[in-house]
Amino acid sequence: MAARGRQPGFRMSDEHRVKIQNSNILNALIEHVEGKRDMAPSQVTAGVALLKKVLPDLSAVEVSGEGGGAVSIQIVTGVPRASD
Repeated sequence: MAARGRQPGFRMSDEHRVKIQNSNILNALIEHVEGKRDMAPSQVTAGVALLKKVLPDLSAVEVSGEGGGAVSIQIVTGVPRASD
């Protein structure tokens, strides 16, 4: 049978660790909305504030064009590094 798991000495990149931490915050908020997890109002506020720091704010997107032609849209996304 083939060995499973990571090799000894494996170290996950810091970027990947940050993504896992961010997904844990989002999962906790989703569980709260679905009624699977009780959270204090201050916990919900803190979770939302943390997500605003790592998720792009798509509500600020403005689409405009001239002359009735096609409108070109470029969406740039990214996860800020932990040092930012």
